Amino acid sequence: MYKTVTFTATPADKDMITAILLHEGYEGAEERGNSTSISIPSNDFNEEMLSQVMQQFTTEYSITDVTQQNWNADWEQSFEPVKVGDFAVIRAHFHEPIAGVVHDVVVTPKMSFGTGHHATTYLMIEGMQKLDLAQKTVIDFGTGTGVLAILAHKMGAIKVLATDNDEWSINNAAENFAANGCEHIQLVQTEGMPTSVKADVILANINLNVIIANLTHIRTACHQDTQVLFSGLLQGDEPLISEKIVAAGFEVKNVQHKNNWICISATVTA
Repeated sequence: MYKTVTFTATPADKDMITAILLHEGYEGAEERGNSTSISIPSNDFNEEMLSQVMQQFTTEYSITDVTQQNWNADWEQSFEPVKVGDFAVIRAHFHEPIAGVVHDVVVTPKMSFGTGHHATTYLMIEGMQKLDLAQKTVIDFGTGTGVLAILAHKMGAIKVLATDNDEWSINNAAENFAANGCEHIQLVQTEGMPTSVKADVILANINLNVIIANLTHIRTACHQDTQVLFSGLLQGDEPLISEKIVAAGFEVKNVQHKNNWICISATVTA
């Protein structure tokens, strides 16, 4: 059972509230018109914390109990394909394929973050478009629905390691990998960044706290030519995370912005 919180706020406040709740363990953030819904397992729900956040932004909200099945039914009624130029489309199995797009990714999320609708996933896909993944080793740290791992596989990566700390996400990603013919992606449930594999590309779309806590391990998983995309970060996080990234041994190459969110492209310091 999950608790789903639905609220309406200005675009800036919406992004801030979403970021705070994601940091607190919420997932499955989805926008429907002017409202945003975000969920957390009922056992992890803290109504006092939620009330304090919403009071901070003077935002009204509602709370509903949602089962996995009900959430998926609601999602199917509202989910529209996400198209990132002619590079990639993220769609559900009940959508027809879209012509003229290089990479077709089919997902059915189950309380997992990463349908492509959120700005951070969109930014990560835009960043991946600039990379050559053919015959490369890729780590997708915080895979969620598995969208980025699937895309990396379709872009020609020879090895993809996808990790997440959430059992829902692991099960969901496994189903989505199979649906896209990506059964050979290695999927691991783990709390932190794995360091047993040296990657050519690391995709870290999580949140500020997790990225900072794992920067040393992310650097350990790099060799001298590794490229890293960091997201799940608010525009206001940019000075702090840039400082931390540089201190960990990276050079910031580019920062992309969308709806108050950012994606940082970085390489290992020469």
